Amino acid sequence: MISHRPHLLPTLSRRGLLTGLAVLPVSLRALAAEAELLTFDGLYKSFGVLGFQFSDRATALRGKPVRMIGYMAPPLKPESHFFVLTREPLAICPFCQSDADWPVDIVVVFMRAATPMVSAGQKVAVSGRLEIGSSTDAETGFVSQIRLVDAGFHSV
Repeated sequence: MISHRPHLLPTLSRRGLLTGLAVLPVSLRALAAEAELLTFDGLYKSFGVLGFQFSDRATALRGKPVRMIGYMAPPLKPESHFFVLTREPLAICPFCQSDADWPVDIVVVFMRAATPMVSAGQKVAVSGRLEIGSSTDAETGFVSQIRLVDAGFHSV
């Protein structure tokens, strides 16, 4: 016969939840520490009127976890599953351009889940898996050249 211990279930669940929450920031920092740092200067080998070429480093890091530091462009909504990371604070809508006019110093960041955004122009550190090449987001129709997916961020 199985004895019920109702007093243990809430204690274990609470303890497990608190332990998990306590370890989460450490886990995210550990993941970020394992990711390669990629700078905006390291994204492209060349760019000009004839187009651009991704750098050897960006090409080698395709599909791998990377870290980037930059500024969150003004978000479209206060909570979203994506934002634009820029080298410097940005005042224009980067998605209002065609990919031929795509600025070379922005990266689209797609997070695991909808997340509250920070103030526009806030410096952030982002970790995610690097994707490169022209892509159109099925949900929004936005075109991007470089993306961080399954990403997370924190203010710097």
